[in-house]
Formats: sequence, structure tokens, C-alpha cells
Amino acid sequence: MKLLHAADLHIDSPLRGLSAYEGAPAEELRTAGRRALENLVRLAQDEAVDAVLLAGDVYDGDWPDFNTGLFFARQMSRLREAGIDVYLIRGNHDAASTITRELRLPENVHELRTAEPQTVVDERLGLAVHGQGFARRDVTDNLVLSYPAPRPGLFNVGLLHTALTGREGHDRYAPCTVEHLAAKGYDYWALGHVHTREVVATEPWIVFPGNIQGRHARETGPKGCTLVTVDDLKVVSVDHRDLDVARWHHLEVDASPAADPDAALDLVREALRGLAGGRLRAVRVTLTGRSPAHQRLWR
Repeated sequence: MKLLHAADLHIDSPLRGLSAYEGAPAEELRTAGRRALENLVRLAQDEAVDAVLLAGDVYDGDWPDFNTGLFFARQMSRLREAGIDVYLIRGNHDAASTITRELRLPENVHELRTAEPQTVVDERLGLAVHGQGFARRDVTDNLVLSYPAPRPGLFNVGLLHTALTGREGHDRYAPCTVEHLAAKGYDYWALGHVHTREVVATEPWIVFPGNIQGRHARETGPKGCTLVTVDDLKVVSVDHRDLDVARWHHLEVDASPAADPDAALDLVREALRGLAGGRLRAVRVTLTGRSPAHQRLWR
């Protein structure tokens, strides 16, 4: 069995911080989130995954343009044509979205309830997905405590939008501990809400895949999803796959060898070359180190 675990798509969320720069590729940045989702669908097809797990925040708050939802529905239809089911919960941003309340999704998308935990079983595949979406934006209850017992003889997945006991930069929604998750006896916890990839634990597997596309200069580095391979109801591999089309970097360059500003710029140019290839990149450069060029650079 192969499962693709993603979260925090934030479709059509603007990439902030570059609009003030002349010559910034505005159209590429505007559509980056959509193209990252297209990459996710293509990866699911290429890997012939059995199911896609989406752990919340498909949308970006109360987004008024219904075309955002129609685009998502079209991508889910592509997965339906490939015979791939999707298991989805609402996150805090989805709970605030009018699109979420009104959009009709294709029949391969199983959106789990918000009023109480729900289990969806695929007997053919040997998969049980347990989860509960957000009925409102500010869920501060420990939802996990009410999640059902695992189904025997199946691979049990828990879908949850949470910051666990807290993560920097993220509101403490649906708080719980690793011990709470482990006590449920599930085989894999597919988490969302935290935008940085993190393997929290491996017994059982508890994973934040991060978001699929960085949205501003603090969301640096590769962004994507997690490919989970299961054999005989056991996880055999958990691998990150890149999906982002525009990537943010904070590059620190040691300028201490530079005798003058031109030499410092040569060091920056060489460091930037190491980032070349494949995708659009937005780079913040910080010069560090004690340097003879310091005074002239400062001026």
C-alpha cells in the first residue's frame, strides 16, 4: 500500500514580501500554490498511490473567489480518474472558508465529519482512516481523546490538524501530546497545521509533512509531502517529496576573506550558484564575519 500525506495547501494564498521589488515574477508567484498542488496530483499518479491524506487547510481562510474551490475540485477529479481516493479533514482555515461550506467535491473525496470523529474503511485496501475536522476556526479541545479504537486487521491512520503541545509560529489548536496519539494504537498519524516538516515519532509514526509551498521569507527550504509505503500492515518507508515551485532561502555568506566590496559580492555570487536550477528562488542574503571590507559595505 502507498499513501501520500500532505497538509496546508493554502490554495491561492499570496506569496508575501516580494511585490515591492521591481522585476519580481508576479505571475509565477501568484500561481505557485496551484502549481504545487498540480505537482502533488502528478506525483500521486506517477507513484500509483492507493490514497491521498489531506490533513487540513486546503484553503486560506475566508477566500471569496469560488474559482479557488473549483480548481481544487478539478484536481481531485484527476485523482478520481486515476482511481485514487482522498481522505480530507478541515483545518482552522477551512473552517473559516465559505468555499468549504458550499463546494461539492467528487465522490472519491471522503471529507470526515466536524461534529464528532469518524472512521472511513476501505476493506479492499485494508485501510481505516480516523479523523475529525474543525467545525470552527479556534478549536482548543483535545479532539484525540474521542477518536475511536483501531480496527483490527487493518492499517489504521489518524488524521488530525494540530500543533500538538505547541510549535513556534502556530496557534495551539486541538492540543494533545505524543502520548495521547500513541495510546490510540494507530499505525500512522497524518498531522497538519505546522508548516515545517517534522517526524515527531516513529513508534508509531507521527508526521508533519509541512506545507506544499512556502508562502513568505520565514518558510524557507524544500516544501512538499510525505510518501508512506506499507507492507503487511507495517510502515516500511516514510519519504519526503518536493512539490514547491518557488522556494525561499536565507543564505549566510562568510565575508571575512573579502578585502573589498567587489570580493564580497564574488563570494555572494558563488554561494548563489549553489542554489541554481529547477525552480524559482527568493533569497535573503546575510553577510557575516569580520572583514576588511566591513566599513565600505556598511556605507
